[in-house]
Amino acid sequence: MKLLLLLPLLFSLSPFAYANPQVESFIQRMVDTQGFDAGELRKILAQARKRQDIIDRMNKPAEKTLNWGQYRKIFLTGKRASQGVEFWKKNQQALRKAEEIYGVPPQFVVAIIGVETFYGRIAGKDKVLDALYTLAFHYPKRSKFFTSELEKFLILAKKEKLDPAKPKGSYAGAMGLGQFMPSSYLAYAVDFDGDGKRDIWNNETDAIGSVANYFARHGWKKGQPVTAAVASPPADVKKYLDAGVKPRFTLGELRQAGMVVDPALDDALEAALIRLETDQDEEYWAALKNFYVITRYNHSELYAMAVYQLSERIRDLFAGKG
Repeated sequence: MKLLLLLPLLFSLSPFAYANPQVESFIQRMVDTQGFDAGELRKILAQARKRQDIIDRMNKPAEKTLNWGQYRKIFLTGKRASQGVEFWKKNQQALRKAEEIYGVPPQFVVAIIGVETFYGRIAGKDKVLDALYTLAFHYPKRSKFFTSELEKFLILAKKEKLDPAKPKGSYAGAMGLGQFMPSSYLAYAVDFDGDGKRDIWNNETDAIGSVANYFARHGWKKGQPVTAAVASPPADVKKYLDAGVKPRFTLGELRQAGMVVDPALDDALEAALIRLETDQDEEYWAALKNFYVITRYNHSELYAMAVYQLSERIRDLFAGKG
């Protein structure tokens, strides 16, 4: 009889009655440090699903490491460039305003959005709450990072009055046209049209301002070049490559080592040296400060070069030179 009396109580308990201690610890920390209500948090997190397919996608190794020749074929297409021009034409006012405020030319903002989401067409179909919950509490090797991102996501949902169960993004929790992680949203997303919301999912104006702000906050130098081809690399080129993508030399130093760079560029410009390989050969480039800024968006040198070269194509097509 006692067991029968207890059954309704057992079935009425929240799923968090036997929750992962890590989840309970997270809830308590959010209550203590961010002023969240524990009951509300439990209701939100009860809506999240552990997604094995997300874990599988995080674990699935690339079939092969793409070289530059293979990578650029994905992003440097006529369709991506021509639709970038259409996006630019549609958003000329916002792009012009972004350049005036942040100093970032339109083609770079357009190229970022083009590479990240094909101008919003492939912005992700996974619930951000599911993705971050899964990776925070069921993916130990990156739990710390994704727990922090889940915290930031819940904070931004509260600030922006969003239902946390509704926003969608990538399987890693990146959101909107520019694919901001929640921490980047809080730090760099802007309400660029002044409507009181920072909507990077549906509002192209906000997305444009947010990408430009991200570049500016990471040190974009207005009017400065991004990169330049390098010929005649020296025999000891490895020491330059091993120094990384952050500029640690000057173009003058590269020239003194025998490298040939566009003579129109000032010796004093800071640069790194990168090598990009194709199936046939290899290319050397002087990666200047603005190239480094692009790598703050995605640390891959291939990514930064794809953004740069796509931006050049979009600019030329927009100007009628393509």
